[in-house]
Amino acid sequence: MASFFEEIWNSIFTPGTTPTLLIATNVTFAALQVVLFALLLATYSIHFVILSVLCGGLWSAINWFASELQKEQAKAAEQKAKEDAIARQTADDSDETEVESAESKIRSPIAPVSASNEVEVVEPAGELKQRLDTSPGYKSGVSTEDEWEKVSENETEKDK
Repeated sequence: MASFFEEIWNSIFTPGTTPTLLIATNVTFAALQVVLFALLLATYSIHFVILSVLCGGLWSAINWFASELQKEQAKAAEQKAKEDAIARQTADDSDETEVESAESKIRSPIAPVSASNEVEVVEPAGELKQRLDTSPGYKSGVSTEDEWEKVSENETEKDK
């Protein structure tokens, strides 16, 4: 019994559904249905019938989802096995080394480029100035005038 709870705890951190988690889910929903039936017999309230129907619908939806998820995981595993088999077969059939085949894959989409003697002139977007700081030994790089003004405004706001 302790191993069952340990498996449930570990299944929380495992992606997807695990058989232990599905068993725990089904036992929990069955217990809830028993409690709702007992409350229905004790009170004869329609509310417990409605809750039982909702519980049954949720229970069946969870089981349906888990089965569909398992089907998709099986398909994905089968597809991966096929791709691995094809990759192994093509690797065995080729006489090239891995480096040669990688180089050919890299070169194949690259088209030859023709060189041009024309030079495109790019105009600067803004005026650049040196930033000066009053602290000794500090000289920053080049920046635009607008950025320096923003920094100056922030410093004056902090001083207030």
